[in-house]
Amino acid sequence: MTPSPRSKFAALCALVLLAATGTPAAQQKNMPNSNSWSGVIINSNCTVDEAFAEAAKCTEKTPLGGKLSLYADTARLVLNLDPQDQAAGHLGDMVTVEGTLAGDTIHVASIKPLAGIGLSVGQKAPAFSAPDQFGKQQTLDTLRGPNGTVLLFFRSADW
Repeated sequence: MTPSPRSKFAALCALVLLAATGTPAAQQKNMPNSNSWSGVIINSNCTVDEAFAEAAKCTEKTPLGGKLSLYADTARLVLNLDPQDQAAGHLGDMVTVEGTLAGDTIHVASIKPLAGIGLSVGQKAPAFSAPDQFGKQQTLDTLRGPNGTVLLFFRSADW
C-alpha cells in the first residue's frame, strides 16, 4: 500500500520539526569549524531570550561605549564581535559575519548584508535524504505526490 499524500505531508512536517529541534545543538557543536554565521546585529547587553523575542532594547541605538553582538538565531546564541568597526551601522540588520570563532567571540573578517535565504520561487529543490519521525529515510522522490511536491519549512519558536 502506498502512503497517501496526507501521510507523506505529515511525515515531512515531522521531518522538518526533527531537523529544527536538532539544529541548535548540532550547529553549536559545528560552529568552531565554521567560518560564517548569519543573524541579527544587536546590542551586546541583550540576552538570548530578549533577542529571540525581538525585544526593542536589542536594536535601540547603542549607548556610548556599548558594544554590538551577533544573535545567531538558528543556533540561538549571542556572539561577541571583534573588532566592532564593521558592525557599526548594521544594528538591527540581518547579516552574514565571516571570521574565526574563539570561545564566544567572532574575530570578524567581514560583515555583509544577508542576501537571501532558501530557494527562489519555482527553483528546483536539491536532492536530499533525511530520516523522518519513524526512522525511515525520506527523499524528494519518496515525498512526491500525484500532483508534485510542496516542501514547507518553518522555524519553530518552541525549542
